[in-house]
Amino acid sequence: MPEECYVTLSEAKKMLDEAGEERELNLTQKFAQEHASKVARLSVEDAKNLQAELADMKFIPENVQIKIVDFLPEYPEEVRVLFSKERMILEKTHIDQILSAVGKYK
Repeated sequence: MPEECYVTLSEAKKMLDEAGEERELNLTQKFAQEHASKVARLSVEDAKNLQAELADMKFIPENVQIKIVDFLPEYPEEVRVLFSKERMILEKTHIDQILSAVGKYK
């Protein structure tokens, strides 16, 4: 069984596209592929670069990094929502760092 890991929508789309070339996707996979195609806003390369930049900010857990890459928040309130289930309080400087990093990829 493959190792589980977090992937961005861009990476999921790429994986599903590649799998679709090799074999027939089941209905759930087709819906996921269609959703990823419509919602993913970054290329796989840009998504990985943004995630790497966010990973350098040691205060962001990996699951939240993925949410940030997929959602691309524009406002402090949106960043706070993405961190709402985490047991931490974000400082304004952290929010500004995140928005600055995301702004490079819009």
